[in-house]
Amino acid sequence: MNLIRVLCRHKTALVIGGVCVFAIILLFLAKCTSETLKQSHPDPPGLAPHVNVLQSRQEHPDQTSVSKDLSAFLVVLITTGPKYTERRSIIRSTWLAKRDSDVLSLFVVGTEGLSNEDLQNLNTEQGRHKDLLLLPDLRDSYENLTLKLIHMYSWLDQKVEFKFVLKADDDTFARLDLLKDELKGKEPRRLYWGFFSGRGRVKTAGKWRESGWELCDYYLPYALGGGYILSADLVRYVRLNAGFLKTWQSEDVSLGAWLAPVDLRRMHDPRFDTEYKSRGCHNKYLVTHKQSLEDMLEKHQTLQREGRLCKEEVKLRLSYVYDWGVPPSQCCQRKDGIP
Repeated sequence: MNLIRVLCRHKTALVIGGVCVFAIILLFLAKCTSETLKQSHPDPPGLAPHVNVLQSRQEHPDQTSVSKDLSAFLVVLITTGPKYTERRSIIRSTWLAKRDSDVLSLFVVGTEGLSNEDLQNLNTEQGRHKDLLLLPDLRDSYENLTLKLIHMYSWLDQKVEFKFVLKADDDTFARLDLLKDELKGKEPRRLYWGFFSGRGRVKTAGKWRESGWELCDYYLPYALGGGYILSADLVRYVRLNAGFLKTWQSEDVSLGAWLAPVDLRRMHDPRFDTEYKSRGCHNKYLVTHKQSLEDMLEKHQTLQREGRLCKEEVKLRLSYVYDWGVPPSQCCQRKDGIP
């Protein structure tokens, strides 16, 4: 009120019915300006509350990155543990040694709870190779593999412009040259490519026990986790729906369940040797799981010397062609004559 009295003494002030209009208008404009400034200037970044990336993206599903930091035709994400330095070194010197410039390869490691020594070792490795995707909000463990998949796919969708991604383990050997050549001829939409299983009974004990599985007595059809390929739109689907997705023990089983209702192309390929143990060695294989360091070195050297994958083709187990025309429990009859 004191301010109004001062303003009303001004010679240009208009008094109507004992009310100083000039003063009231000035105070109204000052209040509006103050409120506008409060709305247009949020808290500084350093004071803003912590927001979970997956939660914020789920609340705003139409929000996508305006510009992405990296671009590639094919991204290779290799899940690995903090201490598996030798495995990463062998992979770099074998099947990742001669990748093209439009292939981006990253080793994925969760760093939450690591010792200072482990963190220092990873930072040193990152400084030397610059090919680690470090996830600070993830504790790296077998039990967290499904969460790891969500974290790395969310990072990928927000940071990289790409067409396809190969998920592999650090005991996997892949023919990136052949995979890339085939992917160039495929539609980069709704592709789920790997070695599928539809008759896997739900595990009730052991390493792969699924205590929270309630859907049916078999797993829904899924590509086995030693190596599979997704198109970029399916990675985005996972990221946008992360807040609704139930996580089971096995990452590959979880992905198969998440994608079960999606209208997509499931491509079963016997050239993906990605089961819990290898079926042997065949020169047509594109992805081979459960490889020792010696296996990787031998395959790489044979490719360099002779242009073929296997020093000698070996069949340890029969393969199958998935029959999509029958119930999943009847899908996968192993037969001779299939790689």
